[in-house]
Amino acid sequence: MKEKLLVLVIALAFALFSLPPVPCKAQAPQSSSYQIGPNDVLSIHVWKEEELSRDVVVTPDGKISFPLIGEMVAEGKTVMELKKSISDKLLNYITAPEVTVIVKESRSRVIYTIGKVKNPGPQRLTADMTVIHALSGAGGFDQWADVKNILIIRRSGGKETKLKFNYKEFTDGENLEQNIVLNPGDSIVVP
Repeated sequence: MKEKLLVLVIALAFALFSLPPVPCKAQAPQSSSYQIGPNDVLSIHVWKEEELSRDVVVTPDGKISFPLIGEMVAEGKTVMELKKSISDKLLNYITAPEVTVIVKESRSRVIYTIGKVKNPGPQRLTADMTVIHALSGAGGFDQWADVKNILIIRRSGGKETKLKFNYKEFTDGENLEQNIVLNPGDSIVVP
């Protein structure tokens, strides 16, 4: 009996340790319309110019620093737009530069869920993510959560806007329009 139990424990341990790791980092976005934002990690490669190829982090003010070019704005540009900007500026130094830009890690597109949810904290913002998606990603509500008075805090243009979300109404099929698509930086507060 003990031998069977030992074999079972070893088999279970092997199965658990052979599972693929759960990624902790925000994965690179898949859309070609993705706009680069602050704190994103970019991998920039210049063909046949290894000394220029490197990973860069977009600064909080939306800029990157690149050899020969210096500082340039990356925030708000797509990968293709940034690639073209870098290529155009490198033309002053290199004949026909071939530049590749990859968003290695998306750190600018996050939302925050705080309060009485099971897993509060930042979440990667996916395309068309709504309030209900974010609440699900936070593991649902704690026992004493006030699901009728949830707030979405949105910062835009230096101002904060408070939007209300009543989970009870939404699940009853009322006021479905309150399940808005979230923007980067939105905070969901569950009292």
